[in-house]
Amino acid sequence: MEHHGSDNQHPKPLTAEQLLDGLDAVREAPRDGGVVALIVRRPGVDQREVIESGELSEEEGLVGDNWKDRPSSRTSDGGPHPLMQLNVMNSRFLELIAQSSDRMALAGDQLIVDLDLSEENLPPGSRLRLGDAEIEITDEPHQGCAKFTQRFGRDAHRLVNSDLGRALNLRGVNARVVTAGTVRTGDRIHKVE
Repeated sequence: MEHHGSDNQHPKPLTAEQLLDGLDAVREAPRDGGVVALIVRRPGVDQREVIESGELSEEEGLVGDNWKDRPSSRTSDGGPHPLMQLNVMNSRFLELIAQSSDRMALAGDQLIVDLDLSEENLPPGSRLRLGDAEIEITDEPHQGCAKFTQRFGRDAHRLVNSDLGRALNLRGVNARVVTAGTVRTGDRIHKVE
């Protein structure tokens, strides 16, 4: 298990042109039968643990992650948002913006996958089987924030929040656990019809 704290190494962020040039590889991600590339648990604020396997729970999301302790401005009681248990991000896009594998955990998404996360391929309500678990893509938007901009650059932030970025879900998608189970790095991901 790797521990990742704050980001001290800042490579020069990619330009808008470099980001757009890299999107061809992102668009080639499999529409089904993808792979879990990375599992990242966030035990505390700005803390990251890269784990080989994790338990997904209907009550906790990724067990050991701090989702259940995070307040949300989108809920009436300020508690954790049930439709935002998991953040799922495309590994090809994250590799592009992170510029090195050791910076990928900084995105803060728990599941990094080699899979087409576009709205066209996985509209809200789509279900995915990974390992023993099943998750459902929700309609809660996942957008780039100030920390995302700080880590990956202003042009990356603009791109993920653009019409194109939202159509491709470059910043990722939110999901909830439907069926609890174990997920491992390298597990195949399949759409549940």
